[in-house]
Amino acid sequence: MFGASIRTEHGLVPGLGAAGLYRQALDELGAVLARLDEAEVAAAVAALAGAHRIACYGVGREGLQVRGLAMRLHHLGLHAAVVGDMTAPPVGPGDLLLVSAGPGAFSTVLALMGVAAATGARTLVVTAQDGEAARRAGLVLRVPAQTMADDAGGASVLPMGSLYEGALFVLFEVIVLRLRDRLGVTPDAMRARHTNLE
Repeated sequence: MFGASIRTEHGLVPGLGAAGLYRQALDELGAVLARLDEAEVAAAVAALAGAHRIACYGVGREGLQVRGLAMRLHHLGLHAAVVGDMTAPPVGPGDLLLVSAGPGAFSTVLALMGVAAATGARTLVVTAQDGEAARRAGLVLRVPAQTMADDAGGASVLPMGSLYEGALFVLFEVIVLRLRDRLGVTPDAMRARHTNLE
């Protein structure tokens, strides 16, 4: 079971069992989170707290993490929506477009950033690479993790872009906790906004 060799930054680890895989994955996630720039995280929290409306977008598995963040922002009482959903409002001055572009850019992300800029909305780019999206953004939150753009070396025990995506989940939940405290929202108030249509 899980007896194959695993490549890490220290070389191959032969026969790393299930417990070792969990430990390695958690260690890697912890290392990514430890390298976050606190000033960038604080700026992201402030931008989210001060936005009139928040539009959120990401592709693929990054998009799943972004959708989870949008849900929690709604639970906080913020006006947040996912781009592409039929209930997503227009954006303009005072609004924020939050996009994830782990590898540095996606064509859809760049197109949406152009629309937001034309309307006067700010853009917050979450990324692992200083690519075109970061260069166009008003705010950048760098998550220094392996993505699909740099997975060929096999530095992470996790496949492809999973390290970045896993770090997004934890980062976004901590951002929600910081917003909750900043906005004075109670856990009961958040729970009251959760859908009962399940």
